Amino acid sequence: MAKLQPIGPTFFVNAPILMTETFEVPRPADDVWAELVVEHPMEFLGIIKRIDWTSPRPFGVGTTRTAHAYLGALVLNERFIVWDEGRRMAFGVESSNLPVFRRFGEDYRIEPTSPESCTLTWTIASDPQPYLKPFKRPVIRVSEWSMFGDARIHFEST
Repeated sequence: MAKLQPIGPTFFVNAPILMTETFEVPRPADDVWAELVVEHPMEFLGIIKRIDWTSPRPFGVGTTRTAHAYLGALVLNERFIVWDEGRRMAFGVESSNLPVFRRFGEDYRIEPTSPESCTLTWTIASDPQPYLKPFKRPVIRVSEWSMFGDARIHFEST
């Protein structure tokens, strides 16, 4: 496994590559949070094969999980660096089976807009290995189309 550099919360503001999308979700904030912490979250994303929590509940800062993406070809070991129960969670990747990133993390923020709706803001922050920088724009487009597209269909139509 390739070890990645650690990140802090400011990485979600100043990372070399930032992708952020906000979804208007016609469901209560607590329901959306509950979906993000189920046994195998994010199964609606086409690129995710499986995500497994590797820490026991209750979850919080320091919680770990392993994500298998791209038919299992990419394995990411994640550690949560922010945990505000019901409102925000953010992780940094500690190691990966492929040396794709120097730093990588994701931040999820849920804000109630009414008793029956909320917004979900999802930020993907990365610092790819230098040899991958020429592919930056196509990777961003595919990620926005695939991951954010799948999430938009899932959250905004439920």
